[in-house]
Order: sequence, then C-alpha cells, then structure tokens
Amino acid sequence: MEQVDVVVIGMGPGGEDLAGRLAETRLDVIGIDQRLVGGECPYFGCIPSKMMIRAANALAEGRRIPGLAGDSRVMADWAPVAARIRNEATDDWNDQVAVDRFEGKGGRFVRGHGRLTGSKTVAVGDREFEARRAIVLNTGTEPMIPPIPGLAGTPLWTNREAIQATLVPASLIVLGGGAIGVELAQVFARFGSHVTVVEAAAQLVPLEEPDAGALLAEVFAREGITVRVGVSAAGIRHDGTGFSVDLADGSTLHAEQLLVATGRRVDLGAVGLDTVGVDITGHAVPVDARMRVAPGIWAIGDMTGKGAFTHMSMYQAEIALADILGVEGVTAAEYDALPRVTFTDPEIGSVGMTQAQATAAGIDVLVGRAALPSTARGWIHGPGNDGLIKLIADADRGVLVGATTVGPSGGEMISALVVAVHAAVPLERLRSMIYAYPTFHRGILDAVKDLRRPA
Repeated sequence: MEQVDVVVIGMGPGGEDLAGRLAETRLDVIGIDQRLVGGECPYFGCIPSKMMIRAANALAEGRRIPGLAGDSRVMADWAPVAARIRNEATDDWNDQVAVDRFEGKGGRFVRGHGRLTGSKTVAVGDREFEARRAIVLNTGTEPMIPPIPGLAGTPLWTNREAIQATLVPASLIVLGGGAIGVELAQVFARFGSHVTVVEAAAQLVPLEEPDAGALLAEVFAREGITVRVGVSAAGIRHDGTGFSVDLADGSTLHAEQLLVATGRRVDLGAVGLDTVGVDITGHAVPVDARMRVAPGIWAIGDMTGKGAFTHMSMYQAEIALADILGVEGVTAAEYDALPRVTFTDPEIGSVGMTQAQATAAGIDVLVGRAALPSTARGWIHGPGNDGLIKLIADADRGVLVGATTVGPSGGEMISALVVAVHAAVPLERLRSMIYAYPTFHRGILDAVKDLRRPA
C-alpha cells in the first residue's frame, strides 16, 4: 500500500488539469488512466472533429462563390484532413506529450484501470494507493452501442473510428441524429459520401428546440443528405462489403459504412463506486454542489451526468480543486446557464431551457424569434445564411431562461445570451442595450422585441 496525497482516476481534460494543478502545490499526486491522457476531446472528440468540420466548411464556402464573387471549381481531398488530425493527435494517438506535461508539474502517472477499493484506497493492476487527502473520479463515458439485432460483431464505426478514417466511404448510414451524428454526417457528405441519418426521435438534434432541428433538416436536404426521423433501426446485416439496416417502418437502407452515434454510457461499477455505497445501476454518479461523492471522494466530468462537454469537466474541476485545497467561499456548481454548441453549418448554440422545458416547469413563458436571413447581416451574408434566434423568457421574473442561436456564427452569438441567462439580465436592459450594426448578434434585439406569449 503506497501512501499518497491525491489519486485522480481518469485523466480527461478536467482530470488532467486538476491533477496537474494539485501537483504544482507540491502534493503527491497519482494520475491514473488506461487510455490516453487528455481524454476523448483532443484525440477523438472536440478537437479533431472540429478540424474535420473546418475542412468541410471550407469546401462549402468555396461552392458558394458563384453568385458572390465569380466562379469556383472545388475538388475535395480527404488526405490532408486525415494527415492534419494525425499530427494533432501527436503521432497517431500517442499521449506521451501529455504524460510528460503532467509529470513535469510533479505528478506521477500510472497506466492502467483504476478502481476504488474503499473510501480512501484505489487499486490499479498489482499496486494499491491510499489517498490521505482526496480521490477524484473522472472516468468519462464510452460510445453506447444499442442492442439492435445483428449489430454486434460488425465493423461499425463509432466517433473514434470515424475520426481515424483515412478514406471517405462512398455511402454512410448514421444511426443517431444528435450532435455527434449530425456533425459527422455533414462532414462526410461534403467530402462526397452519400449519407443517410436515422433518428428515432421526431427531429434531428432532439435536445434542441424543434425549430433548430427542422432548419437543420432543411439544410441537409439541400445538401443531399437523407434524413429519416421518427423511426428506429430494427435489424442490421453486414455481408462483408456493406451494411443493410432494416427500419421499424419496414424499409431497408444500404451503405458501405455504418456510424453508430446513439449516445454515450457510463459504467459506475467499473470504477468501484459500490465500495462507497453508490448505486452503480444509475446513469450518473451523484455529486453535491462541491462535486463531492462521499467524504474524501469527488467526481467531475461526463460521469456526473451534468453535460458531456469539455467545458463542463473543466468547470467542475475548478470547483473540486478549490474544495480539496480548502479555499474559503468555494462557488457552488450552477447549471442553469449551461451552454452547448453543435458545430454543423449552420451552427446551433443553446443555453438554459427550451420552450418545452420552461413550460413543463410551470413558467409563464414568453417566446421571441428572429429569422437570421431577415437581419441586415444575414442579408449581406447571402448564401449559407440559414439561421434563427429564439429566446425563452420568464414573464413573472422579466428575465431570459433559455435561448437558441442558429446560423453561420451560432456558437459565437450564444455567448451574449449565456451571460444574459446566467446573470438574470432584465429584459428591459436587453431592450435598451446598444447592439453593433450590422452584426449577426444584433438579431438578438429583434428577438427581444418579439417576445410574447405563445399562441
């Protein structure tokens, strides 16, 4: 049994940051991960996928030149995309740079599967550590493979295989129309793949406003992406050359490749949470406002069920770090103004409640809308100006409780509305502000002025 100050199981973005900063205070910190230090984000998630999206968007912009600035002939080439991703992932998904970074701060890294064996002890392989000060859990989530008959054992893609692709498939079926599914669907379609997206819910991006899902479906249709919503996969076959997907409505789809993007799952049992009295059959580990699971144990990131985002993991890491170090006046975690962005073209940014969520919560809802093409900047932008701004307000409190921004800069426009929701900026203040002209974000003023009770 080795005595240490802190053990961090899972070195994803938040875990790596927290472990490194604790080590810099001269605490004896052990960081444990069986995969790559840095987690999903830099290797298979946000960073490489956005590099793919950047490349795909460049193709789309090139194809928009006619009617704006002359003629264009765009030829897609996946090779530089694949090469750039491998370079970013440091020599074909090698995390030595990240390991060196952590150890350079004074931490010690152990490769392997870490597991709680008690309220203060962690085992990894044939080693066991006793944490004098803290254990932090940050084991993240894994792609969820649904129990569809015939799916198991096929050469399916998850986001990880899609990110590592060196060739674009001639055709692709995407199971799941959430953020990961729609982002990758549009990328491969813009590089020449014939893409079909299948989503069991009634709309694409089911977590977002129906307006956003409907608009994205319209854009996909124009780009040649087939969208099937409100239907699930009932069976799957692979014949060695391609996939056949039988849908619940009796139709069958065929494609060279299948991407499964039906969500992610957490395995609480794998980390040994049952040893400290946590129900391991749940979908997330319960934490309090200081990220505490039990005395001496904290959890952050995807496994807390508060949002599977790098920015959430980093936010929670900051709170846990301060609590572990005994900083006075630690800010309690707040999730009412959690922002998220789906990096399709158009981008979809959102914060807080949707209209349906606000209504279900008993709020006297006001809704305001602005169509982006009708704004001055949208009209100037021309091709590729699809978008909208939708605001959800609490009439009694006179503040925004949610917002959605869709457009060429949807992920940037949402930032102003995140502040408005988080700080409970009065609606009258939003109406009286000066908004720069001509900008996309000036459409917020149009939406504020449009606030009314829904019919």
